[in-house]
Amino acid sequence: MATAATERLRNYLEAFHSFGAAQQPAWLRALRERGFARFAEAGFPTTRDEDWRFTNVSAIAQTPFQLARDLRGSGVYGETLDACRIPGAACQLVFVNGRFAAQLSELGNLPETVKVASLAQVITDSSKSVEAHLGSYLNIERDAFCALNTAFIEDGAYVYLPRGTVIEAPICFLFISLPGHEPEMTNPRNLVVAEDSTEASVVEDYVSLGSGISFSNAVTELVAGENAVISHYLIEREDRQAYNVSTLRTQQARSSNVSSHSVLLGGGLVRNNVHPVLAGEGGECLINGLFIGNGRQHIDNYMLVEHASPHCSSRQFYNGILDGRSHGVFHGRIIVHKDAQKTDAKQTNRNLLLSDDAQIDTKPQLEIYADDVKCTHGATIGQVEENALFYMRSRGIEESAARGLLLLAFANECLDRMKSTPVREYLHELVQGWLPGTSSRGRTDRDEAVERQEPGRRWEEVG
Repeated sequence: MATAATERLRNYLEAFHSFGAAQQPAWLRALRERGFARFAEAGFPTTRDEDWRFTNVSAIAQTPFQLARDLRGSGVYGETLDACRIPGAACQLVFVNGRFAAQLSELGNLPETVKVASLAQVITDSSKSVEAHLGSYLNIERDAFCALNTAFIEDGAYVYLPRGTVIEAPICFLFISLPGHEPEMTNPRNLVVAEDSTEASVVEDYVSLGSGISFSNAVTELVAGENAVISHYLIEREDRQAYNVSTLRTQQARSSNVSSHSVLLGGGLVRNNVHPVLAGEGGECLINGLFIGNGRQHIDNYMLVEHASPHCSSRQFYNGILDGRSHGVFHGRIIVHKDAQKTDAKQTNRNLLLSDDAQIDTKPQLEIYADDVKCTHGATIGQVEENALFYMRSRGIEESAARGLLLLAFANECLDRMKSTPVREYLHELVQGWLPGTSSRGRTDRDEAVERQEPGRRWEEVG
Protein backbone atom coordinates (compact mmCIF):
# COMPACT_ATOMS: atom_id res chain seq x y z
CA MET A 1 0.00 0.00 0.00
CA ALA A 2 2.81 2.42 0.93
CA THR A 3 4.65 1.57 -2.28
CA ALA A 4 1.57 2.33 -4.38
CA ALA A 5 1.06 5.65 -2.59
CA THR A 6 4.72 6.54 -3.12
CA GLU A 7 4.45 5.72 -6.81
CA ARG A 8 1.36 7.91 -7.18
CA LEU A 9 3.14 10.80 -5.45
CA ARG A 10 6.10 10.30 -7.79
CA ASN A 11 3.78 10.83 -10.75
CA TYR A 12 2.70 14.20 -9.36
CA LEU A 13 6.30 15.09 -8.48
CA GLU A 14 7.47 14.42 -12.03
CA ALA A 15 4.60 16.47 -13.41
CA PHE A 16 5.42 19.30 -11.01
CA HIS A 17 9.10 19.45 -12.00
CA SER A 18 8.25 19.37 -15.70
CA PHE A 19 5.74 22.18 -15.37
CA GLY A 20 7.94 25.00 -16.65
CA ALA A 21 8.21 26.99 -13.42
CA ALA A 22 11.43 28.64 -14.62
CA GLN A 23 9.43 31.00 -16.81
CA GLN A 24 7.26 32.14 -13.90
CA PRO A 25 7.99 35.03 -11.49
CA ALA A 26 9.72 34.16 -8.23
CA TRP A 27 6.69 34.84 -6.06
CA LEU A 28 4.58 32.42 -8.10
CA ARG A 29 7.25 29.72 -8.03
CA ALA A 30 7.37 30.06 -4.23
CA LEU A 31 3.57 29.84 -4.00
CA ARG A 32 3.50 26.73 -6.17
CA GLU A 33 6.29 25.11 -4.16
CA ARG A 34 4.40 25.72 -0.91
CA GLY A 35 1.32 24.18 -2.46
CA PHE A 36 3.12 21.05 -3.61
CA ALA A 37 4.93 20.66 -0.28
CA ARG A 38 1.61 20.77 1.54
CA PHE A 39 0.00 18.31 -0.88
CA ALA A 40 2.92 15.90 -0.53
CA GLU A 41 2.69 16.15 3.25
CA ALA A 42 -1.09 15.73 3.55
CA GLY A 43 -1.94 13.44 0.64
CA PHE A 44 -5.52 12.97 -0.46
CA PRO A 45 -8.18 13.07 2.28
CA THR A 46 -9.92 9.91 3.48
CA THR A 47 -13.27 9.20 5.09
CA ARG A 48 -11.50 9.39 8.44
CA ASP A 49 -11.28 13.16 7.91
CA GLU A 50 -14.42 14.77 9.31
CA ASP A 51 -14.84 17.09 6.32
CA TRP A 52 -14.78 14.06 4.00
CA ARG A 53 -16.55 11.44 6.06
CA PHE A 54 -19.30 10.89 3.47
CA THR A 55 -17.08 10.92 0.38
CA ASN A 56 -14.32 8.53 -0.57
CA VAL A 57 -11.86 10.00 -3.08
CA SER A 58 -9.70 6.88 -3.40
CA ALA A 59 -10.77 6.60 -7.05
CA ILE A 60 -9.03 9.95 -7.65
CA ALA A 61 -6.04 9.07 -5.48
CA GLN A 62 -5.47 5.75 -7.22
CA THR A 63 -5.78 7.01 -10.79
CA PRO A 64 -2.48 7.96 -12.49
CA PHE A 65 -3.59 11.33 -13.83
CA GLN A 66 -1.37 13.20 -16.25
CA LEU A 67 -1.52 16.91 -16.97
CA ALA A 68 -4.08 17.50 -19.71
CA ARG A 69 -2.84 17.94 -23.25
CA ASP A 70 -2.89 21.36 -24.89
CA LEU A 71 -5.77 20.98 -27.34
CA ARG A 72 -6.61 24.62 -27.94
CA GLY A 73 -6.06 24.06 -31.66
CA SER A 74 -8.51 21.19 -31.81
CA GLY A 75 -11.84 21.72 -33.50
CA VAL A 76 -14.63 22.57 -31.08
CA TYR A 77 -17.94 22.57 -32.86
CA GLY A 78 -19.67 25.90 -33.13
CA GLU A 79 -23.05 24.49 -32.16
CA THR A 80 -21.52 23.20 -28.93
CA LEU A 81 -20.22 26.65 -28.04
CA ASP A 82 -23.50 28.25 -29.04
CA ALA A 83 -25.40 25.88 -26.73
CA CYS A 84 -23.13 26.90 -23.86
CA ARG A 85 -23.40 30.64 -24.40
CA ILE A 86 -25.68 32.60 -22.11
CA PRO A 87 -27.69 35.08 -24.20
CA GLY A 88 -26.84 38.67 -23.38
CA ALA A 89 -23.53 37.88 -21.67
CA ALA A 90 -21.01 40.72 -21.46
CA CYS A 91 -18.25 38.35 -22.59
CA GLN A 92 -17.30 34.67 -22.60
CA LEU A 93 -13.78 33.37 -22.04
CA VAL A 94 -13.33 29.77 -23.23
CA PHE A 95 -10.76 27.40 -21.77
CA VAL A 96 -9.93 24.05 -23.36
CA ASN A 97 -8.34 21.54 -21.00
CA GLY A 98 -7.64 24.37 -18.59
CA ARG A 99 -5.94 26.71 -21.08
CA PHE A 100 -7.32 29.93 -22.55
CA ALA A 101 -8.52 29.57 -26.15
CA ALA A 102 -8.60 33.09 -27.57
CA GLN A 103 -10.02 32.02 -30.93
CA LEU A 104 -13.11 30.54 -29.24
CA SER A 105 -13.67 33.43 -26.83
CA GLU A 106 -15.82 36.54 -27.15
CA LEU A 107 -14.47 39.50 -25.19
CA GLY A 108 -17.47 41.77 -25.83
CA ASN A 109 -17.47 45.53 -25.21
CA LEU A 110 -16.45 45.93 -21.60
CA PRO A 111 -15.36 49.32 -20.21
CA GLU A 112 -11.66 50.01 -20.75
CA THR A 113 -10.99 50.12 -17.02
CA VAL A 114 -12.36 46.59 -16.53
CA LYS A 115 -9.92 43.73 -16.97
CA VAL A 116 -11.22 40.30 -18.00
CA ALA A 117 -8.48 38.04 -19.31
CA SER A 118 -6.49 34.85 -19.04
CA LEU A 119 -4.75 34.61 -15.67
CA ALA A 120 -1.60 33.30 -17.35
CA GLN A 121 -1.47 36.32 -19.64
CA VAL A 122 -2.03 38.78 -16.80
CA ILE A 123 0.79 37.18 -14.80
CA THR A 124 3.06 37.53 -17.81
CA ASP A 125 2.12 41.15 -18.53
CA SER A 126 1.69 42.61 -15.04
CA SER A 127 2.13 40.07 -12.27
CA LYS A 128 2.04 42.77 -9.54
CA SER A 129 -1.71 43.14 -10.03
CA VAL A 130 -2.15 39.44 -9.25
CA GLU A 131 0.53 38.93 -6.62
CA ALA A 132 -1.32 40.85 -3.90
CA HIS A 133 -4.32 38.53 -4.03
CA LEU A 134 -3.52 35.15 -5.59
CA GLY A 135 -3.19 32.58 -2.82
CA SER A 136 -3.68 35.16 -0.06
CA TYR A 137 -7.09 33.83 1.03
CA LEU A 138 -7.12 30.13 0.18
CA ASN A 139 -6.29 27.77 3.05
CA ILE A 140 -4.06 25.10 1.54
CA GLU A 141 -3.39 23.69 5.01
CA ARG A 142 -7.02 22.68 5.35
CA ASP A 143 -7.68 21.11 1.95
CA ALA A 144 -5.22 18.98 -0.02
CA PHE A 145 -7.12 19.63 -3.26
CA CYS A 146 -6.54 23.37 -2.83
CA ALA A 147 -2.87 22.65 -2.23
CA LEU A 148 -2.76 20.51 -5.38
CA ASN A 149 -4.40 23.26 -7.42
CA THR A 150 -1.91 25.81 -6.07
CA ALA A 151 1.00 23.56 -7.00
CA PHE A 152 -0.19 23.41 -10.61
CA ILE A 153 -1.33 26.98 -11.15
CA GLU A 154 -1.08 27.65 -14.87
CA ASP A 155 -4.15 29.37 -16.27
CA GLY A 156 -7.71 30.38 -15.53
CA ALA A 157 -9.85 33.49 -15.57
CA TYR A 158 -8.92 36.89 -14.15
CA VAL A 159 -11.42 39.68 -13.47
CA TYR A 160 -10.61 43.12 -12.12
CA LEU A 161 -13.42 45.60 -11.44
CA PRO A 162 -12.23 49.10 -10.46
CA ARG A 163 -14.07 51.15 -7.87
CA GLY A 164 -17.65 52.09 -8.78
CA THR A 165 -17.94 49.73 -11.77
CA VAL A 166 -21.40 48.31 -12.52
CA ILE A 167 -21.76 45.60 -15.17
CA GLU A 168 -25.31 44.37 -15.63
CA ALA A 169 -24.64 41.54 -18.11
CA PRO A 170 -22.91 38.39 -16.78
CA ILE A 171 -19.20 37.72 -17.27
CA CYS A 172 -18.92 34.09 -18.37
CA PHE A 173 -16.13 31.49 -18.28
CA LEU A 174 -16.57 28.19 -20.11
CA PHE A 175 -14.21 25.35 -19.16
CA ILE A 176 -14.27 22.54 -21.73
CA SER A 177 -12.71 19.14 -21.00
CA LEU A 178 -11.65 17.04 -23.97
CA PRO A 179 -10.91 13.61 -22.44
CA GLY A 180 -8.27 11.41 -24.05
CA HIS A 181 -7.39 7.73 -23.91
CA GLU A 182 -5.47 8.24 -20.65
CA PRO A 183 -6.78 9.93 -17.47
CA GLU A 184 -6.00 13.65 -17.52
CA MET A 185 -6.10 16.42 -14.91
CA THR A 186 -6.68 20.16 -15.11
CA ASN A 187 -6.32 22.72 -12.32
CA PRO A 188 -8.11 25.94 -13.36
CA ARG A 189 -7.33 28.88 -11.07
CA ASN A 190 -9.59 31.93 -11.17
CA LEU A 191 -9.20 35.28 -9.45
CA VAL A 192 -11.95 37.91 -9.19
CA VAL A 193 -11.07 41.25 -7.59
CA ALA A 194 -14.02 43.62 -7.13
CA GLU A 195 -13.13 46.94 -5.57
CA ASP A 196 -15.45 49.14 -3.48
CA SER A 197 -19.00 49.86 -4.73
CA THR A 198 -18.83 47.49 -7.68
CA GLU A 199 -21.60 45.27 -9.02
CA ALA A 200 -21.29 42.29 -11.37
CA SER A 201 -22.18 38.64 -12.01
CA VAL A 202 -19.60 35.95 -12.83
CA VAL A 203 -20.45 32.52 -14.28
CA GLU A 204 -18.20 29.43 -14.27
CA ASP A 205 -19.44 26.61 -16.52
CA TYR A 206 -17.77 23.17 -16.68
CA VAL A 207 -18.65 20.83 -19.55
CA SER A 208 -17.21 17.73 -21.24
CA LEU A 209 -16.96 17.05 -24.95
CA GLY A 210 -16.69 13.32 -25.46
CA SER A 211 -16.39 10.55 -22.90
CA GLY A 212 -13.37 9.58 -20.86
CA ILE A 213 -11.78 9.79 -17.43
CA SER A 214 -10.90 13.37 -16.50
CA PHE A 215 -10.32 15.29 -13.30
CA SER A 216 -11.05 19.00 -12.94
CA ASN A 217 -9.72 20.54 -9.73
CA ALA A 218 -10.81 24.19 -9.86
CA VAL A 219 -10.27 27.02 -7.38
CA THR A 220 -11.74 30.53 -7.45
CA GLU A 221 -10.73 33.33 -5.11
CA LEU A 222 -13.21 36.20 -5.01
CA VAL A 223 -12.36 39.45 -3.22
CA ALA A 224 -15.29 41.84 -2.61
CA GLY A 225 -14.53 45.39 -1.48
CA GLU A 226 -16.72 47.63 0.64
CA ASN A 227 -20.33 47.88 -0.59
CA ALA A 228 -19.59 45.53 -3.51
CA VAL A 229 -22.48 43.41 -4.81
CA ILE A 230 -21.16 40.30 -6.57
CA SER A 231 -23.00 37.18 -7.73
CA HIS A 232 -21.06 34.02 -8.54
CA TYR A 233 -22.59 31.13 -10.49
CA LEU A 234 -21.16 27.62 -10.83
CA ILE A 235 -22.58 25.23 -13.44
CA GLU A 236 -21.24 21.67 -13.53
CA ARG A 237 -22.50 19.31 -16.28
CA GLU A 238 -19.59 17.08 -17.17
CA ASP A 239 -19.44 13.48 -18.37
CA ARG A 240 -20.36 10.68 -15.95
CA GLN A 241 -16.73 9.50 -15.95
CA ALA A 242 -15.50 12.92 -14.84
CA TYR A 243 -14.29 13.87 -11.38
CA ASN A 244 -14.88 17.49 -10.43
CA VAL A 245 -13.67 19.23 -7.26
CA SER A 246 -14.35 22.97 -7.09
CA THR A 247 -13.61 25.48 -4.36
CA LEU A 248 -14.95 29.02 -4.06
CA ARG A 249 -13.20 31.14 -1.45
CA THR A 250 -14.67 34.62 -0.94
CA GLN A 251 -13.29 37.47 1.17
CA GLN A 252 -15.86 40.13 2.01
CA ALA A 253 -15.20 43.66 3.22
CA ARG A 254 -17.54 45.98 5.08
CA SER A 255 -21.17 46.07 3.86
CA SER A 256 -20.44 43.86 0.88
CA ASN A 257 -23.01 41.44 -0.52
CA VAL A 258 -21.87 38.21 -2.20
CA SER A 259 -24.12 35.49 -3.59
CA SER A 260 -22.95 32.00 -4.52
CA HIS A 261 -25.24 29.92 -6.76
CA SER A 262 -24.34 26.34 -7.69
CA VAL A 263 -26.14 24.06 -10.15
CA LEU A 264 -24.60 20.56 -10.18
CA LEU A 265 -25.91 18.18 -12.80
CA GLY A 266 -23.18 15.98 -14.28
CA GLY A 267 -20.01 14.21 -13.24
CA GLY A 268 -19.47 10.87 -11.57
CA LEU A 269 -17.87 12.20 -8.38
CA VAL A 270 -18.43 15.89 -7.61
CA ARG A 271 -17.32 17.92 -4.60
CA ASN A 272 -18.47 21.54 -4.30
CA ASN A 273 -16.71 23.63 -1.63
CA VAL A 274 -17.96 27.12 -0.79
CA HIS A 275 -16.05 29.08 1.87
CA PRO A 276 -17.03 32.71 2.43
CA VAL A 277 -15.44 34.82 5.16
CA LEU A 278 -17.44 37.86 6.25
CA ALA A 279 -14.44 39.89 7.36
CA GLY A 280 -16.07 43.33 7.39
CA GLU A 281 -18.91 44.62 9.53
CA GLY A 282 -22.38 44.55 7.98
CA GLY A 283 -21.59 42.02 5.24
CA GLU A 284 -24.22 39.77 3.69
CA CYS A 285 -23.81 36.37 2.08
CA LEU A 286 -26.18 34.04 0.22
CA ILE A 287 -25.22 30.44 -0.59
CA ASN A 288 -27.80 28.89 -2.87
CA GLY A 289 -27.59 25.61 -4.71
CA LEU A 290 -29.35 22.84 -6.61
CA PHE A 291 -27.95 19.37 -7.25
CA ILE A 292 -29.57 16.64 -9.34
CA GLY A 293 -28.20 13.09 -9.25
CA ASN A 294 -29.02 9.89 -11.10
CA GLY A 295 -27.39 6.54 -11.86
CA ARG A 296 -24.44 6.17 -9.48
CA GLN A 297 -23.51 9.84 -9.28
CA HIS A 298 -22.04 11.13 -6.04
CA ILE A 299 -22.49 14.86 -5.37
CA ASP A 300 -20.99 16.35 -2.20
CA ASN A 301 -21.65 19.94 -1.10
CA TYR A 302 -19.45 21.34 1.67
CA MET A 303 -20.31 24.82 2.95
CA LEU A 304 -18.12 26.64 5.48
CA VAL A 305 -19.33 30.14 6.40
CA GLU A 306 -17.17 32.19 8.74
CA HIS A 307 -18.68 35.18 10.52
CA ALA A 308 -15.59 37.13 11.58
CA SER A 309 -17.17 40.58 12.14
CA PRO A 310 -20.33 41.87 13.85
CA HIS A 311 -23.68 42.71 12.26
CA CYS A 312 -23.29 40.26 9.36
CA SER A 313 -25.93 37.94 7.95
CA SER A 314 -25.75 34.75 5.90
CA ARG A 315 -28.32 32.47 4.30
CA GLN A 316 -27.83 28.95 2.95
CA PHE A 317 -30.45 27.21 0.81
CA TYR A 318 -29.62 23.93 -0.92
CA ASN A 319 -32.07 21.60 -2.67
CA GLY A 320 -31.21 18.10 -3.85
CA ILE A 321 -33.07 15.74 -6.22
CA LEU A 322 -31.71 12.19 -6.26
CA ASP A 323 -32.79 9.22 -8.35
CA GLY A 324 -31.36 5.81 -9.24
CA ARG A 325 -28.52 4.84 -6.90
CA SER A 326 -27.14 8.35 -6.62
CA HIS A 327 -25.76 9.70 -3.37
CA GLY A 328 -25.93 13.32 -2.25
CA VAL A 329 -24.17 15.05 0.62
CA PHE A 330 -24.82 18.39 2.28
CA HIS A 331 -22.38 19.40 5.00
CA GLY A 332 -23.11 22.96 6.06
CA ARG A 333 -20.97 24.53 8.75
CA ILE A 334 -21.38 28.02 10.20
CA ILE A 335 -18.65 29.40 12.46
CA VAL A 336 -19.44 32.54 14.45
CA HIS A 337 -16.23 33.99 15.85
CA LYS A 338 -16.00 35.63 19.25
CA ASP A 339 -16.19 39.21 17.99
CA ALA A 340 -19.03 38.56 15.53
CA GLN A 341 -21.85 39.81 17.73
CA LYS A 342 -25.30 40.42 16.20
CA THR A 343 -24.75 37.65 13.66
CA ASP A 344 -27.86 36.48 11.80
CA ALA A 345 -27.36 33.12 10.07
CA LYS A 346 -29.77 30.57 8.63
CA GLN A 347 -29.13 27.24 6.98
CA THR A 348 -31.67 25.05 5.15
CA ASN A 349 -31.20 21.84 3.18
CA ARG A 350 -34.16 20.16 1.44
CA ASN A 351 -33.96 16.87 -0.45
CA LEU A 352 -36.19 14.67 -2.59
CA LEU A 353 -35.40 10.97 -2.97
CA LEU A 354 -37.08 9.51 -6.04
CA SER A 355 -36.00 5.89 -5.64
CA ASP A 356 -35.46 3.41 -2.82
CA ASP A 357 -31.74 3.22 -3.62
CA ALA A 358 -31.04 6.96 -3.64
CA GLN A 359 -29.25 8.26 -0.53
CA ILE A 360 -28.62 11.60 1.13
CA ASP A 361 -26.36 12.48 4.06
CA THR A 362 -27.05 15.90 5.49
CA LYS A 363 -25.21 17.54 8.36
CA PRO A 364 -26.10 21.13 9.28
CA GLN A 365 -23.66 22.41 11.88
CA LEU A 366 -23.22 25.51 14.05
CA GLU A 367 -20.13 26.63 15.99
CA ILE A 368 -20.93 29.77 17.96
CA TYR A 369 -18.37 31.62 20.08
CA ALA A 370 -20.35 34.86 20.47
CA ASP A 371 -23.28 35.34 22.86
CA ASP A 372 -25.56 37.74 20.96
CA VAL A 373 -26.51 35.93 17.76
CA LYS A 374 -29.50 34.52 15.89
CA CYS A 375 -28.64 31.25 14.15
CA THR A 376 -30.85 28.42 12.91
CA HIS A 377 -30.39 25.34 10.78
CA GLY A 378 -32.54 22.51 9.48
CA ALA A 379 -32.80 19.74 6.91
CA THR A 380 -35.63 17.73 5.37
CA ILE A 381 -35.66 14.50 3.37
CA GLY A 382 -38.78 13.29 1.60
CA GLN A 383 -40.43 12.12 -1.59
CA VAL A 384 -42.72 13.73 -4.15
CA GLU A 385 -45.89 14.80 -2.34
CA GLU A 386 -48.55 12.22 -3.18
CA ASN A 387 -51.44 14.56 -2.41
CA ALA A 388 -50.12 17.18 -4.82
CA LEU A 389 -49.57 14.48 -7.44
CA PHE A 390 -53.11 13.18 -6.98
CA TYR A 391 -54.53 16.71 -7.20
CA MET A 392 -52.84 17.32 -10.54
CA ARG A 393 -53.80 13.92 -11.97
CA SER A 394 -57.41 14.49 -10.97
CA ARG A 395 -57.39 17.50 -13.27
CA GLY A 396 -56.34 15.58 -16.32
CA ILE A 397 -52.54 15.84 -16.10
CA GLU A 398 -50.83 12.50 -16.71
CA GLU A 399 -48.57 11.20 -13.97
CA SER A 400 -45.19 11.74 -15.67
CA ALA A 401 -46.05 15.33 -16.58
CA ALA A 402 -47.41 16.04 -13.09
CA ARG A 403 -44.30 14.60 -11.47
CA GLY A 404 -42.10 16.68 -13.78
CA LEU A 405 -43.98 19.86 -12.85
CA LEU A 406 -43.55 19.16 -9.14
CA LEU A 407 -39.83 18.51 -9.55
CA LEU A 408 -39.43 21.69 -11.58
CA ALA A 409 -41.24 23.69 -8.91
CA PHE A 410 -38.86 22.24 -6.31
CA ALA A 411 -35.85 23.15 -8.45
CA ASN A 412 -37.21 26.64 -9.11
CA GLU A 413 -37.02 27.40 -5.40
CA CYS A 414 -33.27 27.75 -5.96
CA LEU A 415 -33.37 29.24 -9.45
CA ASP A 416 -35.76 32.00 -8.39
CA ARG A 417 -33.15 33.32 -5.92
CA MET A 418 -30.80 34.16 -8.79
CA LYS A 419 -30.64 37.87 -9.46
CA SER A 420 -29.24 37.82 -13.01
CA THR A 421 -32.16 37.40 -15.41
CA PRO A 422 -30.11 35.99 -18.35
CA VAL A 423 -28.47 33.39 -16.13
CA ARG A 424 -31.69 32.46 -14.37
CA GLU A 425 -33.58 31.97 -17.64
CA TYR A 426 -30.72 29.99 -19.17
CA LEU A 427 -30.53 27.68 -16.14
CA HIS A 428 -34.30 27.24 -16.10
CA GLU A 429 -34.14 25.74 -19.59
CA LEU A 430 -31.03 23.71 -18.77
CA VAL A 431 -32.41 22.20 -15.58
CA GLN A 432 -35.63 21.12 -17.27
CA GLY A 433 -33.61 18.83 -19.52
CA TRP A 434 -31.74 17.24 -16.61
CA LEU A 435 -34.64 16.49 -14.28
CA PRO A 436 -35.18 12.71 -13.83
CA GLY A 437 -37.80 11.35 -16.19
CA THR A 438 -37.93 14.48 -18.37
CA SER A 439 -35.28 13.54 -20.95
CA SER A 440 -32.70 10.96 -21.93
CA ARG A 441 -30.13 12.85 -19.86
CA GLY A 442 -31.68 11.43 -16.70
CA ARG A 443 -30.35 7.98 -17.53
CA THR A 444 -28.52 6.57 -20.55
CA ASP A 445 -27.52 3.16 -21.81
CA ARG A 446 -23.90 4.03 -21.06
CA ASP A 447 -24.79 4.77 -17.44
CA GLU A 448 -26.33 1.32 -17.14
CA ALA A 449 -23.25 -0.25 -18.75
CA VAL A 450 -21.00 1.50 -16.24
CA GLU A 451 -23.12 0.19 -13.38
CA ARG A 452 -22.84 -3.36 -14.72
CA GLN A 453 -19.06 -2.98 -14.78
CA GLU A 454 -18.99 -1.65 -11.21
CA PRO A 455 -21.86 -3.49 -9.51
CA GLY A 456 -20.85 -2.60 -5.99
CA ARG A 457 -19.24 0.81 -6.40
CA ARG A 458 -20.27 3.44 -3.87
CA TRP A 459 -18.24 6.62 -3.49
CA GLU A 460 -18.82 6.82 0.25
CA GLU A 461 -17.27 3.43 0.94
CA VAL A 462 -13.84 3.30 2.51
CA GLY A 463 -11.23 2.29 -0.07
